[in-house]
Amino acid sequence: MNPLSARLQSLSPSETFAMAQKSNELKAQGIDVINMSVGEPDFATPNHIKEAAKKAIDNNFSFYSPVPGFPELRKAICSKLKNENNLDFDPAQIVVSGGAKQSLCNVILSIVNKGEEVIIPAPYWVSYPEMVKLAEGKSVFVYAGIEQDFKITAKQLKSAITSKTRALILCSPSNPTGSVYTREELKSLTDVLIKYPNIYVISDEIYEHINYIGKHESIAQFEAIRERVIIVNGVSKGYAMTGWRIGWIAAPKWIASACGLLQGQYTSGASSISQKAAEAAYIGDQACVEEMRIAFERRKNLITKLLKEIPGLKVNDPKGAFYIFIECSYYMGKRLEGKKIETAADLAMYLLEQGHVACVGGDAFGAPEHIRFSYATSDEDIKNAIARVKDALAKLN
Repeated sequence: MNPLSARLQSLSPSETFAMAQKSNELKAQGIDVINMSVGEPDFATPNHIKEAAKKAIDNNFSFYSPVPGFPELRKAICSKLKNENNLDFDPAQIVVSGGAKQSLCNVILSIVNKGEEVIIPAPYWVSYPEMVKLAEGKSVFVYAGIEQDFKITAKQLKSAITSKTRALILCSPSNPTGSVYTREELKSLTDVLIKYPNIYVISDEIYEHINYIGKHESIAQFEAIRERVIIVNGVSKGYAMTGWRIGWIAAPKWIASACGLLQGQYTSGASSISQKAAEAAYIGDQACVEEMRIAFERRKNLITKLLKEIPGLKVNDPKGAFYIFIECSYYMGKRLEGKKIETAADLAMYLLEQGHVACVGGDAFGAPEHIRFSYATSDEDIKNAIARVKDALAKLN
C-alpha cells in the first residue's frame, strides 16, 4: 500500500527539471551536453544587486521578515507598477513570496474551490495544471497552435467558459512559446470577461522585461476587470535572479490578505537578504535589464534563423521570453536503428542521447507535437546545439 497522500500521488514531476537532471547525469559521465532545457538566464546577477545583499548581511537583516514582505520592497514594487505599467497599487495589495511559482500557487489555493474550473491556454507552463490539482480544481485547456502564434482568441475563451469557471491563467510573454499578447488581443479577451463577473484572471508576467515588441502590455490595464486581475511577477528572469527566489503578487486587497494568511502558515516571509536584493533591483539602474534583453533578442534571431534551415520543422518568431517552441510532427514515426520516435518526449530524448542537446518535449506543455528550446545560453552554444540537432534529425528515416 502506498502511504503517500492521494493529493501527492496525483501530481506529475516537472519535465523541465527531469530533462535537466538527465542532462547533468550525462555531463557527469564526461559527455559534452548543451543544456537548452531549463528556463533561466545565463547571466550573473548584476553587481549592484549583489552589493545590496552583502550590505543587508552586514546590517544584520538576518531575522524573520514580515509575511507579506518588507514594506520597503512592497513600496518599490508599487513604484515599479506605476512607473512601468501605469497601474496604481498600494503596499497592502502586494505579497512577496519565495518565487513567482509560490505566488501562483498561493493565488490558486486561495481562490479555487474543489470542482471549480480554471481555463488554461495551451501550450502552457508545466506547473499550472499541477497547481490546479492541488486546489482540487479542474483544468480546462484551450489550445492555440503555431498557426495562431500560440495565442487564444476571444471566441475560444468564450466557448470554454461554463458556470463552474473560476479563473483564467494568462501568461504573456509566454513560457513555453515566447508569444506575447498585444493590447488589442488583451482587449478582446477583456470584452469577453466583462460579461462574467465571477471569473478572475491570474496574469503571469514573470517574463515582462524580456520582450521584443517595445512595450509590455498587462491585462490589468483595463479598468472594467482590474478588480479581478491578480498580477504575478518577480525578479528571477528580468534581473537574472532565479536562485534568489523572490516573486510577488499585486492583487485586490482581499486576495492579497488571503495569500498572506496562507503563506503565514506554511512558509512565512521570503528570505530577508533576497528581499533587500530585490529592492535594489527595482529602485536601481535598469540598464542591466535592457542589456540582457538585447542579448536575448540577438539570440532569438540567431536560433530562429538556424532552426528554419532544418527540413520538417515549423518555426514561428517568438516575441518575448527566451524560448522557441517548434512544431516537429514531421519526425513522428521516424526511426533510427529500430528505435521509433512516437512522441515529442521521445524526440527530446533522442536529441539528448544522439545529439547531446537537452530540450523538453511538448507533451509536458500540452502540445505533444512540439519541442521547446531555451536560448538562454551563449551564441556559440546555440550555433553548436542547432548544428547537432540538424545532424541528429538527418539520421532519422
